[in-house]
Amino acid sequence: MREILATPGATRYILEKYGIRARKKYGQNFLIDANVIRNIIDAAQITEEDCVLEIGPGIGSMTQLLSEAAGKVICVEIDESLRPVLAETLEDCDNVRILWQDILKTDLKAVCNEYGGGRPLKVVANLPYYVTTPILMHLLEQKNVFSSITVMVQKEVADRIRSGPGNKEYGALSLAVQYFALPEAVMTVPPSCFIPRPGVDSCVLHLKAHEKPPVECGERVMFALIRAAFNQRRKTLANAVSHGYSLEGRQFTREEVTAALEEIGLPPTVRGEALSLEQFAALSLIMGQNTDHNTEEKDTL
Repeated sequence: MREILATPGATRYILEKYGIRARKKYGQNFLIDANVIRNIIDAAQITEEDCVLEIGPGIGSMTQLLSEAAGKVICVEIDESLRPVLAETLEDCDNVRILWQDILKTDLKAVCNEYGGGRPLKVVANLPYYVTTPILMHLLEQKNVFSSITVMVQKEVADRIRSGPGNKEYGALSLAVQYFALPEAVMTVPPSCFIPRPGVDSCVLHLKAHEKPPVECGERVMFALIRAAFNQRRKTLANAVSHGYSLEGRQFTREEVTAALEEIGLPPTVRGEALSLEQFAALSLIMGQNTDHNTEEKDTL
């Protein structure tokens, strides 16, 4: 029986054998709790029919168990110093393929077509904290590439993603993720489950991709409105959008923004943090009529 890597002893042995230190620039924290990994795989609903994309396999602790559950596992790893480690720890995992590259520069559609036969992939990852948002948006913006994303993130980020209007955590990330997927918190993971220990709790988050957007909107205009609202969240939305902020190449006056807000039943003093996704979408359709750009093109955060 293959030795499970996700234990404190096995992980320390591999790290010492290869002289590995967690690299801060890659945000490396190695999972040492196999039960957490099994919960992640269960939450992702991995079957033998699935092709899984794992981001940052590290020393292969989660990859081992993924290879037992999935039909195929494609790993994207940026740290090439881990080549000899993964060559050993994944030696018996015949259904695993490693792509040595930056996930933010990876052609995800090509990966889906080549390894998944065009069928949507399932993403599973222990994401580095410092680059969580760019990676999530890179994944979510790919249409028809992923059916779900199950990731370990900083608990604070998970709270932001799941937050709604009126909460202090609510912001541009909340709206962007909820536009593309339905977020669900699976479990909180304490620092003791990692080597080295992070300074905060983590959270396993499951994002089920929407088959179609939950609101009708002009994407470019809506996300431009969201950026304006939360870049200057202390201001009213009318002031944030009208004070020198270009919305799709067009400058709107405070009066124009106020008129659009009133059309959807909102007062001129409302701040962006009070608007729901549905209200931002409705506003985008009204204001998008007065811009010169194609509002169907994508431009999120």
